[in-house]
Amino acid sequence: EISMSWEEESPASGEAAAALQLYAQSAVLMDGDSGRILYEKDGYAVMPMASTTKIMTCILTLEQGNLDDEVKISSYAASMPRVRLGMSTDDTFRLRDLLYSLMLESHNDSAVAIAEHIGGSVEGFAEKMNQKAKELGCKDTYFITPNGLDAEKEIETADGGKQTAAHSTTAADLARIMSYCIKRSPKKEDFLDITRTASYSFSNLEGNRSFSCSNHNVFLNMMEGALSGKTGFTGKAGYCYVGALERDDRTFVVALLACGW
Repeated sequence: EISMSWEEESPASGEAAAALQLYAQSAVLMDGDSGRILYEKDGYAVMPMASTTKIMTCILTLEQGNLDDEVKISSYAASMPRVRLGMSTDDTFRLRDLLYSLMLESHNDSAVAIAEHIGGSVEGFAEKMNQKAKELGCKDTYFITPNGLDAEKEIETADGGKQTAAHSTTAADLARIMSYCIKRSPKKEDFLDITRTASYSFSNLEGNRSFSCSNHNVFLNMMEGALSGKTGFTGKAGYCYVGALERDDRTFVVALLACGW
C-alpha cells in the first residue's frame, strides 16, 4: 500500500527541476511500486484532465461490471460529441466491446453508455468515481463526467454554502490512479490487456453494424517497456497524458497536464 505523504517535497525539486524544460504546465514522475514522487512540476495544481479521466472509468467498470452484460444505448449517450463511436438508440452492445472503444479510440458516447450501465446514471457513476478516488488517497480530484469533457457543477460546502466545482485532478492524483490500475487493482491484468491492444473489431448485438478501433497511444511503440497509457484533449485541459513504463524491475508512471493547445 502507498503510505507516503503527498505533501513531501519531490527529490527533483530545486535547481535540477528548474533546468528541465517541459511543455506541460503540470507534471509528475512517480515510482509506481512505492508511490514515491521522483519529479514534479506544479504536480499538486488542480487542473482539468480531459480523457485521461477514462482510466478511472475503465478500472471501475472492470471491477464492478460483468463484461458479458448487454448495454442498451440511451439518447443521452448517443448525443455525445466527437470523438465518438457513433452509436444510436437502436444499438445494444456487449460491455466488453465498449471498453475497447473507450480506451483505444477514446469514444465519449461509449463512456456515457458504460457509466449509465454501471452507475444507473452519469451522476451515479461519478459518485462511484469520486468514492474510488478517495479510497486511493486522491486529495484533489473531482469527477463529474466519465469521459473527461469539460464540466462544472455546483456543490454544497461543509458550512452549508454553495461553490462551483470543476471536473479536475492533479498530476499527482492522476499518477496515483494509474499506478493503482496497473499495480494494485484486482483487475490490473484486464486493464493492461485492453489498453495494450493494438486494434479491436466488434459488432452491435443486433449484428447490423460493425466497428473497428485502433489504439491511439503511440507511446506503446516509442519506448521499451511501455505498459499502458491514455491521451486526452479539451479546450480547457489542453493536451494531457498519463502513462506507465516498466524497466529494470521498476515501474514508472508519468502524468502530464496542459501540455499545450
